[in-house]
Amino acid sequence: MPLLNTRRQEKKVKVTFNDGLLLVEKDDGKQQVFPLEWFPKLLDANEEERADWTQTDTGIRFNVLDMDVTL
Repeated sequence: MPLLNTRRQEKKVKVTFNDGLLLVEKDDGKQQVFPLEWFPKLLDANEEERADWTQTDTGIRFNVLDMDVTL
């Protein structure tokens, strides 16, 4: 009989900003890069607004900016 694990496994990502880019590194080492031009709110945001994010089931939520980035 297989065991069913209903606990949600937490995924970790690293979010950084560099030279007009949003860089997201997943826990497996794969990296996705997005131009900030695609996200005007992030482009105009200050460091504090960019730092206030949480990981969701589908990507990243920037809480203060009220926006989501799907990964």
